[in-house]
Amino acid sequence: MSDHSAETARGYFDELAVLLARGGMPTDRVEVTLEELAGYLAESGGDPEEEFGQAADLARELAVTSAPPAEPAAGARTWRWTADLFHDVKMLNEYGAQGWEVDRVDAKGLFVCTRDPEHPQQWEYSRELITPGRRQGVLDRLAPDGWEPCGTWVRFEYFKRPRAASLGPAAELTAPPQAPRRGIFLSPKFYALVAAVLALAVVVLTALTRLGTLDGDPSTILGLISGAAVGALIPMIVLWWGSRRRGDGR
Repeated sequence: MSDHSAETARGYFDELAVLLARGGMPTDRVEVTLEELAGYLAESGGDPEEEFGQAADLARELAVTSAPPAEPAAGARTWRWTADLFHDVKMLNEYGAQGWEVDRVDAKGLFVCTRDPEHPQQWEYSRELITPGRRQGVLDRLAPDGWEPCGTWVRFEYFKRPRAASLGPAAELTAPPQAPRRGIFLSPKFYALVAAVLALAVVVLTALTRLGTLDGDPSTILGLISGAAVGALIPMIVLWWGSRRRGDGR
């Protein structure tokens, strides 16, 4: 990035920081947001206004995204849970059909759901990949079909809409099942990915041993296999566990 580009980006982020603070965003959240945007800009090598739009527009968009969630209705049952990215939308729709409405995705990456105890309604869900400065375009595209945002995680944003729009009175449930006792739902693809990563680590280190790269000591080989497997799994574990820690239903 040239000196002129760096100066432009610095001025843009300074202005954005002031606007976010003025809009009520906590200082620590402002810092994290700016670091995230700066990292994205460094990778793209673009101009901040071309990537994110005007600083004032982006500040308003981010203020909406970080606004505190509305309180659930009095007496509503709350349930927190998580699923891997291979089938989270599938699970959301399965439990949405049982009347569970996602209020938000909390700081741990858990879906915080409520269900109206008197008039439970069916819900459906979708997920979109949101890049910086492009959120409003996605909202404009989905809003006409009744989709509204209900939570974000990293670059993913989840959307919900009541099925009453298409089902009418049939969308109301008369005897919904109890909340599941589980709080984690992992798909077969997730386990297959774990197995594949472990198998690859074993194959690579075995090949290194045969080529004489390793000294053949069993404890050394075992330690390297374990270390390689853990190292290979770190990105996946961070992706899932770091942001979606286990939560218990209430």
